[in-house]
Amino acid sequence: MPSGTTLAWLVGHMADAEQLWVVRRFAGRPVVLPGGATSAVSDDLDRSVAAYRATWPVVDAIVARASGPDARCADDPVEPPVTLGWVLAHLLEETARHAGHADIIRELIDGRTGR
Repeated sequence: MPSGTTLAWLVGHMADAEQLWVVRRFAGRPVVLPGGATSAVSDDLDRSVAAYRATWPVVDAIVARASGPDARCADDPVEPPVTLGWVLAHLLEETARHAGHADIIRELIDGRTGR
């Protein structure tokens, strides 16, 4: 049966994804993951949630300063060019997918199913 460790991993992964896609890929800034670690992924749910929450104001500030959804990501010699709108849609898709994973894990843990 899955544990909170799996949920902690999913939440930490989401923190990493927002840092990597918005801070590094869009803004072109070096990524400093919460806590100075190489990754927010942790076995500790509280630590992962704190890392994800610490990511939000950084991402919000970058998005607020952008010229709009058509703003291009920073130049990257390896990755194809995409826009902020594409990045945000990708993160929404990623968040929805992982929310579904978390719901399945919760169902396995507590046995309750939703609608």
